[in-house]
Amino acid sequence: MTSGADENLKLVIESILFVADDPVETAALARVARRREEDVIEAVEAIAVEYKGRGLRIQRTGAAVQMVTAPEASPFVEQFLGVDEDQRISHAALETLAIIAYKQPISRQVIEAIRGVNCDRALASLKARGLVTEVGRASTAGRPYQYGTTFRFLEHFGLERPGDLPPLPEAQQGTGNLEQGEELEEPGARSREPEDDQA
Repeated sequence: MTSGADENLKLVIESILFVADDPVETAALARVARRREEDVIEAVEAIAVEYKGRGLRIQRTGAAVQMVTAPEASPFVEQFLGVDEDQRISHAALETLAIIAYKQPISRQVIEAIRGVNCDRALASLKARGLVTEVGRASTAGRPYQYGTTFRFLEHFGLERPGDLPPLPEAQQGTGNLEQGEELEEPGARSREPEDDQA
């Protein structure tokens, strides 16, 4: 891929991501640009690096890509748009979200086994906010739904990809025990007293 072709491909990708309302599959970008998907992925990574320290970010999860505003600018963007984002996620929902973020895909039954309490309300609240979604079914008895995080989750916590989550302490890796509220903290969250299991 020559330098001129590389810059032209980045131009095409940026233009499509700018006008797209939803995340775009890299395969779709490759079809439109008439390039190999490997070239598109390479160009997307280059754009993401160029955006560091600027007002835009490239978010990636799986084979999908999305252009968003920088999380540092969110208070100003929200003020300009007249968005009221003062409703914080409850402690119970935040714990549930942390489990899903670090152990996805994961079923409701496994989440409840880790937390030790029913998580229906917390899960419903997270789904309503667009932070988690059903990503498939488990192969276990009853084939329960499995949950994973969304692009909205990445936006909310200022992440470019799921792999940008802070690492778990070594003692907790590979175990079912998470001090969920500690690893995943809502942006701008103030210290709160523990709440009951309400979303």
